[in-house]
Amino acid sequence: MPEKSIELTKTLAHFIAKTEKLDIPSHVFDHAKVAFKDWLGVTFAGKNDPLVEKLIKFADLMGGNKQATLLGYGIKKTACQTALINGAASHVLDYDDTLENFLGHPSVTIFPSILALSEWMEKSGSDFLAAYIIGLKVGAVIGACAGIEHYMSGCHPTSTLGHFASAAACAKLLGLDEKQSANALGIAGTQASGLKISFGTMSKALHAGKASQSGLMAALLANDGFTGAEDVVEGNHGFFKVFQGSVNEDVVNTIGKTWEIENLAQKYHASCHATHSPIEAARFIVHQEGLKPKDIKAIRIFSSELALSAASKMGANTGLEGKFCIPYCVANAVLNENTGMQAFTDERINDPELKAFMKKITVNTTQDFQALQARVEIETKSGRAYNAVSDILKVIPELQEKKSKISAKFKDLCSPVLGNQTTDAMDTAVDSLETIDNMKTFVESAQKG
Repeated sequence: MPEKSIELTKTLAHFIAKTEKLDIPSHVFDHAKVAFKDWLGVTFAGKNDPLVEKLIKFADLMGGNKQATLLGYGIKKTACQTALINGAASHVLDYDDTLENFLGHPSVTIFPSILALSEWMEKSGSDFLAAYIIGLKVGAVIGACAGIEHYMSGCHPTSTLGHFASAAACAKLLGLDEKQSANALGIAGTQASGLKISFGTMSKALHAGKASQSGLMAALLANDGFTGAEDVVEGNHGFFKVFQGSVNEDVVNTIGKTWEIENLAQKYHASCHATHSPIEAARFIVHQEGLKPKDIKAIRIFSSELALSAASKMGANTGLEGKFCIPYCVANAVLNENTGMQAFTDERINDPELKAFMKKITVNTTQDFQALQARVEIETKSGRAYNAVSDILKVIPELQEKKSKISAKFKDLCSPVLGNQTTDAMDTAVDSLETIDNMKTFVESAQKG
């Protein structure tokens, strides 16, 4: 659609400043609590990754005021350092949620900054959730306008769009007015960066933390009168001109009417979301037909160009690389039931049986699909052929099923870190988060021992 004369940055700033909690339907808050519980789970589970330890060492080197808590450590750093570290920890496992219009992973860029800010400023649970909902919508609107071209240009939207989403959420939490909110978006937008070439390295998780940190910094600076481009998204030499995209009037018209959060897709496999449709399609065939690994002669996978630009590795030698390797993910799913964290250790990746089975798998690009859909064909040694199609972003569970699945995932991830008692208490507390008067008390209770 041709670019419109809509002042998108100011429109979003108005939405941030003027939207009240009562404007948001109650079921949207229920979805936000599910998202928060999922984010907490993957953050605690990722806390001991080596990249997190390196970021903590860096924060120790820099020093600073003790304002907000590193989850799972019970130690405090500056709010911006905490947003960076908790954000990276929550993305390191690639077990966090995805939103199609966001072109990536929104929660890992929003929750770290607003949790740090809410603890520091002692905000309420309802204010915290409302800020998340608003930040998510802002990021999704910009992402829907940017389109697939933005992703295919080499940008990592979790990072680029995450800067805006975090800034919007923090601006709401700080109570910024329209002009200040526009400046916050401008300050965040000029910092927006993140390259897909970093996939499979520690820098991918850094993208989430940096987006969260930069958004928080942008809102804090705007609160003090610091200025940024008030047309940063749509203006000449702005975000869309540089990183692809244009104002889409139909998308803009959804602001204040739809909330996107119902379309949030949580993960149930600990790998890049572009691997999930192939996993699901392959598993469907194997289970439907009662196939054994020894029966399979070949597996052919057909995915979109976008999906293969994300999960681009055709071989893997480390657990981190395996998260972006469709042949490994499908081989593991056929040979094992466990597609969680234990499937992505260096030892597991180099299992000789898995390595041998991967040789039966080929991956192809198809123009039939645009996003994360995939078709899997399995040929047996007896000459039979089966195929199935899966689109992981179109089979999102309803709210009640989501609640049950995420509660189970949360307990699975947190119990080894926090113990059963603390995990159960947190699980219950998140369900009534909107009744909490002070998020500082929630964070203090969410620590081990």
